[in-house]
Amino acid sequence: MIKSTEFLAGVIEGYYGREWSFDTRLAYADYLAEAGLNTCIYCPKGDLYLRSRWQEAWPDTQWRELLQLSAAYKQRGINWGVGLSPVELYRNYGVCERDQLRRKVAQLAELDAPVIAILFDDMPGDLDALAARQAEIVADVCQWLPAVRTLVCPTYYSFDPVLERYFGAMPKDYWPQLGRELPAEADLFWTGNKVCSEAITVQDIDAIVQQLARPVILWDNYPVNDGAVRSNFLYTSRLSHRSPDMRPLLSGHLCNPMNQGLLSLPALSGLAQLYGNETFQEADLSRILGPATWERLCRDKHTFEHEGLTGLGEKRCQALAGEYAKLPGPAALEIAQWLRGEYSFDPACLTL
Repeated sequence: MIKSTEFLAGVIEGYYGREWSFDTRLAYADYLAEAGLNTCIYCPKGDLYLRSRWQEAWPDTQWRELLQLSAAYKQRGINWGVGLSPVELYRNYGVCERDQLRRKVAQLAELDAPVIAILFDDMPGDLDALAARQAEIVADVCQWLPAVRTLVCPTYYSFDPVLERYFGAMPKDYWPQLGRELPAEADLFWTGNKVCSEAITVQDIDAIVQQLARPVILWDNYPVNDGAVRSNFLYTSRLSHRSPDMRPLLSGHLCNPMNQGLLSLPALSGLAQLYGNETFQEADLSRILGPATWERLCRDKHTFEHEGLTGLGEKRCQALAGEYAKLPGPAALEIAQWLRGEYSFDPACLTL
């Protein structure tokens, strides 16, 4: 059982598009432990059994993988959990829908995971009773899983006006009402002033804490690169421009990684410096990614991060892909596949 006051620091697989392999997910139990981080939440948008088909049970093979992940993270002392996105459940939460949710939550309980996340992000929010309905759903989950820490992502999880453009006008007093009506033990996610915030300060976090009247868990959308623009780049610079002074206002800090799991580790080393193992440095990254791959990535990282695939051009991308494909290990393969366009953004992933 997780201590409800424990500060959560780690990763949240909240990206769209191509998912990590099972081997990468399994290996992350060791990587996070080595980095001194303590949390991993499984909630890739591509898992339909967490989103559009959430009422259904996972196929046997996928379910066995989830059981194996839960056991591996527990063995390493990492808080592992699942993020459920019951699509638009708040529109009609009657007896039948409540029973469906209870059955799903009962299945999740079989994973014996210490954390569950209920995610209302990236769904229409044009409902006057939005906060009240979401609080009711979360209260039920907390009642059914009293020994599990419950995290919640609101529909409006940033001050960024782009959310209202895509998901409708936010109901009046949504944040204060949600802060009041959610169970006291539930933690709320927040991404900063933007969906993808370049910098996050104490003042940024205090602005939402004042409205919610409770601390937040920072859902940090760095180094995630799943969108039409960001998929053009690899973000391998260490997480920065996050003030350590904001920690008293936070109950956790989780980073949403890139579709390339191994290549997300250099960015996550910045999270380790903030909350975990400050000695998790370049020597560790070289060992994990492979010395030859790390050396080549250090040479090319500025180009990958600032020029991207478009700036490189097709001919240069193919030449570099050939170089990386000759290097050993899965990290080099992630780079080669990205250069070949195998991680290209597909708008269809947003409609799943």
